[in-house]
Amino acid sequence: MAEKKKTEAQLLKEKLCYSPKNAGERFSDSEWEKADLFCEGYKKFLDMAKTEREAVEIAISMARENGFKAFDPTVKYKAGDRVFLNNRGKALILCTVGTEPIEKGVKIVASHIDSPRLDLKPRPLYEEAQLALFKTHYYGGIKKYQWTAIPLALHGVVVRADGEKVSVIIGEDEGDPVFTVSDLLPHLAAEQMQRKATDLIKGEALNVLVGGRMFKDDKESERVKLAVLQLLNEKYGIIEADFLSAELTMVPAFKAADVGLDRSFIGAYGHDDRVCAYTSLMAALKNKKPSTTVVTILSDKEETGSEGNSGLQSKYLQYFIEDLAAPHGIAGRTVLSNSSCLSADVNAAYDPTYSEVYERNNSAYVNYGVVVTKYTGARGKSSTNDASAEFMGKVRSMLDDAGVQWQTGELGKVDAGGGGTVAMYVAAYNVDVVDIGVPVLSMHAPFEVVAKNDVYQTYLAFDAYNK
Repeated sequence: MAEKKKTEAQLLKEKLCYSPKNAGERFSDSEWEKADLFCEGYKKFLDMAKTEREAVEIAISMARENGFKAFDPTVKYKAGDRVFLNNRGKALILCTVGTEPIEKGVKIVASHIDSPRLDLKPRPLYEEAQLALFKTHYYGGIKKYQWTAIPLALHGVVVRADGEKVSVIIGEDEGDPVFTVSDLLPHLAAEQMQRKATDLIKGEALNVLVGGRMFKDDKESERVKLAVLQLLNEKYGIIEADFLSAELTMVPAFKAADVGLDRSFIGAYGHDDRVCAYTSLMAALKNKKPSTTVVTILSDKEETGSEGNSGLQSKYLQYFIEDLAAPHGIAGRTVLSNSSCLSADVNAAYDPTYSEVYERNNSAYVNYGVVVTKYTGARGKSSTNDASAEFMGKVRSMLDDAGVQWQTGELGKVDAGGGGTVAMYVAAYNVDVVDIGVPVLSMHAPFEVVAKNDVYQTYLAFDAYNK
């Protein structure tokens, strides 16, 4: 049968109109297989890197296997050299030196490796009603009610009085005990159910159940607490005072899993923003001979405003660039002013169940590829970087030329809420920046969901940028 001739309107529509496409309309079986295979490594990374410290350790191990060495500010590095800077075990910079002079700038990809969680308070352990519990202080933006009645694992480090640092992970291995925050049974929750959702579970009610067996001595009080301390002392050599010099956190104990009968999604804790951290890390490891020097950042503290000496409001990026440039006789500000950055962070995926908070034409959709976010912020674009038209044009051309499936998106309707990324902190160095990352369903929940195709397209986007 002869092919039907397109009408004038159809031809004009193809020429003038823009309509992003779902991956199902474009991809072959082999392309889906590549996405599936790539995501198997990502799932393993998620299971091993549930805190920023663990992410840094794993990334450094992978970097060393790919020829990266610890950065030395006294060395004048040449094209092809690969170095890393470990900032206090909680943030990391990877750098592969390019063939172009460094004064022409560097290409930066900046993600974050912290995620919402329940941090233990400095004096967390207490006993009441013959139950031993940990007091917590939640970290980042969470819906508190989502953190009750789910299995939790304890991760972190304790610095003992003798100065030794002890790593703690309980609840991840087969046979390990897990922990949980109890919730009120519906039979007695009449008053609780009348509260606003923000107060349904109060912050001080996020108490983690850790023990219930008494120490076998009926002459002392708080015998359940004592028994728990005894167990911790036997395994880790710590005493209660050591909690004062500890970073311990409760994270979901479940592992990353395929979601859906077709396995097209990944459900896990910490997609925000380890999905961009992993994809940018893999792109950085792959690109061994770039023309422009490539700098990949895995940062901390984004979920609480990027403050502190491991967040991107500190000067560790600036100092690294200055130290990298100094042996060449170049000022750090010259390098930064000629640089560009992809702020590698996620965006909200359109959810038809909650369509009222999204603006359909300017939302990101799962399976439509990596999402480019010109600006984030809230209301009148407050607390955001707003990428220039010129830089958006460059990114657009780069993605098209590389055959990357991409889309644009905003974080919901104008007055529905909002959020931020590290983009504005990198832009403060006079760097061109735009946000680019994976659309996420159930963002900031203990179990977030992403599409495998979007993860893979994000990796391809970072790889194209680095080249």
